[in-house]
Amino acid sequence: MDKKPCNSSSHDPEVRKGPWTMEEDLILINYIANHGEGVWNSLAKASGLKRTGKSCRLRWLNYLRPDVRRGNITPEEQLLIIELHAKWGNRWSKIAKHLPGRTDNEIKNFWRTRIQKHIKQAETSQQHGNSENNDHQASTSTSKVSTMAHPNETFSPPSYQGTFEPFQPQFPTITDQSSCCTTTNDNNNYWSIEDIWSSMQLLNGD
Repeated sequence: MDKKPCNSSSHDPEVRKGPWTMEEDLILINYIANHGEGVWNSLAKASGLKRTGKSCRLRWLNYLRPDVRRGNITPEEQLLIIELHAKWGNRWSKIAKHLPGRTDNEIKNFWRTRIQKHIKQAETSQQHGNSENNDHQASTSTSKVSTMAHPNETFSPPSYQGTFEPFQPQFPTITDQSSCCTTTNDNNNYWSIEDIWSSMQLLNGD
């Protein structure tokens, strides 16, 4: 047994899609002016518009209602959007209630095309800067390790401790005891008592 297609406007071949015409805009404006908004699906049928209820709602809220604010979003509105988005996230309808005349669709598009784009660019720049800092720190650390592994050579004087033997004075052997008390200018091979005494004092450090 064949099933009947569900009664959905999306399956209705008479439902129009695409841009709205000026005639359709006037029909919707006049109907809402006389009957109010009401239920959008019922409004679409009662007004004679071959549009879905969702299409009528979006057309009215985003373009046709009298209090829609036109023009670029101001810096004050931008700051408010950032503040409210940090608080509520992507709840665009709730955010739009705090910006009179702005639609949730306009605020959503502004966030995704402007603010979110700048945030991503800032994060990318920050990550790039951190990467450069890490590379610089790594290079500095490598340089320090290299310096520690190959310290500067310093000159140290050679140590001569234990190289030389202590001075051993050699005194001439005096064979003739009688000549030790005499000084003879002609014979320089023998020391006098004064010479020996002076040498001993020099050796003792006196």
